[in-house]
Amino acid sequence: MTQPITIIGAGLGGLMLARVLHVHGIAATVYEADDSAEARSQGGMLDIHDYNGQLALKDAGLYEEFTRLIHAGGEATKVYDKHGTLLFAEDDDGTGNRPEVLRGELRRILLESLPVGTVQWRHKVTSVTAIGGGQHLVKFENGAEVTTELLVGADGTWSKVRPCVSEAVPAYTGNIYAEIWLREAGTNHAAGAKVVGDGSMFAVAPGKGILAHSEPHGVLHMYVALNKPLDWIDNIDRTTAKAALAEVAAEFEGWAPELLSLITESDTAPAFRPVYSLPYGHEWQHVPGVTLIGDAAHLMAPNGEGANLALFDGAQLGKSISANPDDFSAALLEYEKQLFPRTAKVAVETQELLVTLFGADSPQSLVTMFTQPQS
Repeated sequence: MTQPITIIGAGLGGLMLARVLHVHGIAATVYEADDSAEARSQGGMLDIHDYNGQLALKDAGLYEEFTRLIHAGGEATKVYDKHGTLLFAEDDDGTGNRPEVLRGELRRILLESLPVGTVQWRHKVTSVTAIGGGQHLVKFENGAEVTTELLVGADGTWSKVRPCVSEAVPAYTGNIYAEIWLREAGTNHAAGAKVVGDGSMFAVAPGKGILAHSEPHGVLHMYVALNKPLDWIDNIDRTTAKAALAEVAAEFEGWAPELLSLITESDTAPAFRPVYSLPYGHEWQHVPGVTLIGDAAHLMAPNGEGANLALFDGAQLGKSISANPDDFSAALLEYEKQLFPRTAKVAVETQELLVTLFGADSPQSLVTMFTQPQS
């Protein structure tokens, strides 16, 4: 089968690209490895920024729907030291520029905005081959294959499309996040609910931290950050959830009980998420007929920008294609010309953020970041 535009990956970036193209009357097909939209958890809260993510949603004609998803109070922020001393607190007064929404709900409105059949589920890519003239042949695990004039990799960390344009491979950053959840926090986990509050909570120290967010329906969502060798995960006792949680909590010996309760009282076993990154400032020489968006293009450590960049990439590429519908090379060149400096700037900011969160001066460095005048 031959088709003009093929998008690999039904995450936020790929869906945004398909939506913006649809708004401009251009058809595209999105191929996704998952069985369905409900196949797996879509993660927690996202702060959608007014200078990129929200602009993309306006380009997609979905801004009003987005505003109905906003979690009131979600922009509140607290910073603690390991002793449980509150160092910084800011309420959400509703005037901020980074409202919080659930990732799954944001993805839902994107999916619902596309024509039926745009997303083809159960299509896991096995190979991508350049066949000349800017065309690529994509083969899938289910036996299907497609030849396309324009291939977009929106397929994340271990992108199958990336090798078409770049030899870069994600590298382990030295940080591991243990993801855990507390349900019905107000009733069952009162100490944790109080320390987190209505929005984000950062309890950080050099080399480690507990990062939490309050979500709708009484849910607390935590990422416990540790600077560890990658094989540390292999040595965790996972015979029971309690045993694994105890090993994570042991890394925070001497921390305040209310902070430790966010780990020890978890309703789930920790899901260990090693943090990978592409080389900061990753770019490539233009290759006809193929490009990348989102983490496939510029995977970085968690920085609050990943989802926003994916949304913005998708919208920008969609607009570039719609402005050059008969010249895909011109569209990709224009998109990439703007992409590379934009993401290089964020890469520098990401490096600075990691030092702010987990460097030698943490947590005071984080307090300084929140209190210094914005330029």
